[in-house]
Amino acid sequence: MNDSAGGRNPDATARNRRMLLAMFAIAFFTLGASYLLFYSAREGGVWGTTNQGAFVDPPLTVSTLGLKGADGELITEAGSWWLWVVSGADCTGECATAVHQLRQLHILLNKDQDRVQRGLVTMPGTAPGLLGEYPGVKHLTGDLSALTEGVYIVDPIGNLVLHYPLTDAGKPVLTDLKKLLKLSQIG
Repeated sequence: MNDSAGGRNPDATARNRRMLLAMFAIAFFTLGASYLLFYSAREGGVWGTTNQGAFVDPPLTVSTLGLKGADGELITEAGSWWLWVVSGADCTGECATAVHQLRQLHILLNKDQDRVQRGLVTMPGTAPGLLGEYPGVKHLTGDLSALTEGVYIVDPIGNLVLHYPLTDAGKPVLTDLKKLLKLSQIG
């Protein structure tokens, strides 16, 4: 029935108002849910990162560590991707196993092998005997107070990116390294 004053149907007007309110409710709900998802992901909620290792925090660079190569020259930049095994002592047990696993990972990289170098980082004055078994591993020495024992991925710019415990030197490192190499525009 039409309203005599304006020719409007009160039922249609009420229905239109309900539809308008429903549209606003859907829009506000969608906006609120998107903010909630965004901030929960930022805080490492359900949709955190997909990497297996832990990000190096606080950030460290090769130049700040003061590491020296076998020739005694100070290392100031990485130049290519690196896999480091850091051991404070003479690298036996888990450390030796990690060095062996990094050789296996290097083989599994296939065409990307040339982009990645391997290194063993120890305290000055230590000469790990296993280096003879792994000729592709470069020996680096220096003050390890800023580093914890484990495996590190170092980018070509010289940033230490990810850290893994020595026991996780296998598949987790390979998974993350393959992602990094695929996405990297450097090195």
